[in-house]
Amino acid sequence: MKQLQVRAEKMMLAGKWVQTSQTFGVYDPQDNRLIAHVPLSSKADMKMAIEEAESAFKNNQDWPTHDRIRVLKGAVDYINENKELYAQTIASEGSKTITEARGEVKRAMQTLEISAEEARRLKGETINFDQNEGSENRVGYYYRFPIGVVGAITPFNDPLNLVAHKVGPAIAAGNAIVVKPASVTPLSALLLADAFEAAGLPKGMLSVITGSGRDLGETLVTHSAVKMVSFTGGLDAGRKVAEQAGIKHIGMELGSNSPAIVMSDCDIDDAVTSSVAGSFGAVGQNCIGVQRIYIERDVYDEFVKKMAFQTNALKVGDKLLDETNVGPLITEKEAMRVEEWVNEAVEKGATILAGGKRNGAFYAPTIIADAPEDATIVKEEIFGPVVNVFPVDSLKEAIEKSNNVNYGLQAGIFTKNLDHAFYAIQNLECGGVMVNDTSDYRIDEMPFGGVKNSGLGREGIKFSIESMTEPKVVSIKL
Repeated sequence: MKQLQVRAEKMMLAGKWVQTSQTFGVYDPQDNRLIAHVPLSSKADMKMAIEEAESAFKNNQDWPTHDRIRVLKGAVDYINENKELYAQTIASEGSKTITEARGEVKRAMQTLEISAEEARRLKGETINFDQNEGSENRVGYYYRFPIGVVGAITPFNDPLNLVAHKVGPAIAAGNAIVVKPASVTPLSALLLADAFEAAGLPKGMLSVITGSGRDLGETLVTHSAVKMVSFTGGLDAGRKVAEQAGIKHIGMELGSNSPAIVMSDCDIDDAVTSSVAGSFGAVGQNCIGVQRIYIERDVYDEFVKKMAFQTNALKVGDKLLDETNVGPLITEKEAMRVEEWVNEAVEKGATILAGGKRNGAFYAPTIIADAPEDATIVKEEIFGPVVNVFPVDSLKEAIEKSNNVNYGLQAGIFTKNLDHAFYAIQNLECGGVMVNDTSDYRIDEMPFGGVKNSGLGREGIKFSIESMTEPKVVSIKL
């Protein structure tokens, strides 16, 4: 994988680069240009990858921590040496601009670096058995051990870093992992496998199996050797995974419909700039992107006017140009869905304040006012460059409306008042509250996940490692 012209790719199956008799095309969503032919793997391929992963894990159960650290840091070095190739690949197969893609490469390196650091910190603790009468002659401790094979299913919107968020913690914990990347963006995941191969990862500990989720997902999720399923994707697919998985660890990040609250005492210009970035970054295809903004009524007109001005100034176009702010959605079909949701809201009385136009897979950054509560674009996750704005009369009203959806990943509030901030922190139903930031703020070390239909468990390297390990108690009678 050394160039960006149309090429025939191989996939990583148990440490070997293999081809299959059938392939599928990977296309640039901007112009539908064919980028690569990628193996269309079968259920038998997936089954082989899992069984080889199980064998590799058993053969590497004494894999020392220092060697896991070496491999993870070696992968970081390899990515750093080839970072422009990684960025170009992300931007070509997905929706991100080249600037956003370079940022994702940097984050992926940090994710793996943190994974190496957390491998060093994977510890247990001693247990005071003498707290129990009759156990004065016992000492002991617990430690954490790797669960075995992790099955990972990843989405298209962060095709490198979200894969790194599965692979890094799995390797840090000493597990083997089988990754099924999104079929529209598999190239970045294959490049990540390149990095681990170059770093000397033991054969079989990583597989990246490309193909249809419909054909491969059930095998990966239900196989008895897979002890954990780590899934990032849509709610409907997540429900199916949960139904199929059976008794095993499950980690799920299923998206959101994130709110931001703008209080009249905040720095309005900062809130506007942050909200534009949080709403339209990665063309809105971001699980923590801002979808609803609740603004105190006395600053509503000022905020909306400034936000519309900044939104209209965003440059939509060629992803590979440094000056481009917003690229295409992942497919024209997705852009058409966004268009349908906007049109439905308008038919129900909403007003378009900016944007509202589609051109193929491109959809202009759009601000909508007056959308009714029952509009799809208010209740569900838009996953596109559209944000709803609403005036409110109080913080309590803003929080009640913020909570009035079946998601709860992250939220933001802009205020200079600590009482307002802590009231929001305590009452917003979500996994993270960002004060004087939008919901679209994350560092890769922090616990990341949500409540309600936003998922199960938490990612963030330390927290992922905990879910990919089990504690074992040791008691010694003296």
